[in-house]
Amino acid sequence: MSNKAVINTDQAPAAIGPYSQAIKAGNTVYLSGQIPLDPATMALVSDDVEAQARQVFTNLRAVCEEAAGTLQDVVKLNLYLVDLENFAVVNEVMEEFFDKPFPARAAVGVKALPKGAQFEAEGIMVIGD
Repeated sequence: MSNKAVINTDQAPAAIGPYSQAIKAGNTVYLSGQIPLDPATMALVSDDVEAQARQVFTNLRAVCEEAAGTLQDVVKLNLYLVDLENFAVVNEVMEEFFDKPFPARAAVGVKALPKGAQFEAEGIMVIGD
């Protein structure tokens, strides 16, 4: 019998493809990439990168909470930016959502993201002992 569970919340955007918002395996939660969609409208919140970053981390937080964790339980983040010139803005917004010690992280420049988003983040969370 599998110890894998699907995590789903209407407080974060519904999947726009064949994937789950997160999968919990044991005490590890694999958080799918979040783009800056408003969960209620499924539209981009703004063209502004700062607003997009804030929405991405808000969406990730909602999925973490549905999995009985918090952003502070995230151990690894992968960030994807269409324009690496926005890296400093994303860092500033990230500091509003995460406390030290910060998770391990990668930041990757990409050509494009779904729905014309400028920023996406995914992560791995470990909850409990």
